[in-house]
Amino acid sequence: MTAYINSLDTGHTPFLEKLEQEAKAAHVPIIRREMQSFLKVFLAVQKPKRILEVGTAVGFSAILMAEYGVPEARITTIENYEKRFQVAEENFHRSGYEDRITFLKGDAAEVMKTLEGPYDLIFMDAAKGQYIHFLPEVLRLLRDGGVLISDNVLQDGDVIESRFAVERRNRTIHKRMREYLYTLKHHPNLLTSIIPLGDGITVSVKQEMPQKKVRQEQEV
Repeated sequence: MTAYINSLDTGHTPFLEKLEQEAKAAHVPIIRREMQSFLKVFLAVQKPKRILEVGTAVGFSAILMAEYGVPEARITTIENYEKRFQVAEENFHRSGYEDRITFLKGDAAEVMKTLEGPYDLIFMDAAKGQYIHFLPEVLRLLRDGGVLISDNVLQDGDVIESRFAVERRNRTIHKRMREYLYTLKHHPNLLTSIIPLGDGITVSVKQEMPQKKVRQEQEV
């Protein structure tokens, strides 16, 4: 089914097509074709102007959002893996979008504390075991009505398995991702859909906290 859907894809700009080929040749993970298509449609529908990306890699998705987002969109992207810094910077320059993309280097948990919102869209595509730790800052930075999209949340199906069926080295990530998904679905400020697209994504809309809940917290 996925192969058929992707066979219908009309592709991107020549630069993005070349960048995708380069990333695959270097074994650098980038968003899958079906996720690329979804993101392009989402950008056309939602038209976010302030975008935060957690996880730059070589810059493919940031450039895609600059290419297919509205002209006034500005993207801030964070990467912690030093070996990818220079490649990402070169790609931003080559793309012609370096004036619209702000590249921040370091641990996203710390970098986000220095940022000021609100953002219309936050795209989460970093270390999967850290999603749950990033969430408090993400919620602080996301505007009411803004959208959080998280990629690769199903872990190739491992997330539905018992922790004892998962390889020992992957159990911490498995536990944290299940906690992340549960939190997104039960958080009073979020309305979340889990979609089996690619390796699984979540789409969460930030809502105002119900007045009853606010009064209860104030009383406490």
